[in-house]
Amino acid sequence: MISISNLVKDKHLPGNYFAYDVYVRGDLELGLLENRRGDRLLAVPETLIDAIYAGLEEETGSAARLVLFNCGKWWGKNFYVRFCEEINEYYGKPIAEMEMVEFLQCLQQLWKTNGWGILNFNQEYYDRGFLAVKTKHSPYTAKAPNWKRPVCFLEAGILSAYFSQLTGRDLHCVQTACESLGAEFNIFVLGLSDRLKPAEAWVAQGEDHDTIMTKLCEG
Repeated sequence: MISISNLVKDKHLPGNYFAYDVYVRGDLELGLLENRRGDRLLAVPETLIDAIYAGLEEETGSAARLVLFNCGKWWGKNFYVRFCEEINEYYGKPIAEMEMVEFLQCLQQLWKTNGWGILNFNQEYYDRGFLAVKTKHSPYTAKAPNWKRPVCFLEAGILSAYFSQLTGRDLHCVQTACESLGAEFNIFVLGLSDRLKPAEAWVAQGEDHDTIMTKLCEG
């Protein structure tokens, strides 16, 4: 007879670590939110998002976009460190040893569990040195001011810092499409800073995503 204990050499069978119903834990009496390893989480209500945008516009004017991007970069660095620690602790291996599909699934699930919407990757321009990241249902687009341009500067900063840490290269991130402007997705383009910088001017001029990518690839 085959023994189950012999088949299952490792008693720990990794599942979906970042699934919302097991990852987020709360104490209603104390008003605390934690992840499954005990790190504190912060719930951001819509009124706070409104206040952040209004306060930054009042205090910094047009510099609000840069402030949000830099806040996102700081957040992204910490997000990456915590993500690596949790992956290593739970799956017993560093990110570098994960299969790409497994890594992407973990990141997509964590993005969703954090309440940032749905995240997907487009590698169409990967061989040209650019990676496109698509998100949908961002909580920051619905409450953003009418800047008449893509508004997810916080998320752009997060992605810039995260993938810079992941690749060991200084990557910049520019948003080329936005739900707040009627697009189906928010689209972020990642690439080396010197190659991606021209895209910022094209975004400000109102160029669409496909036009911007054509110009970047031609350049």
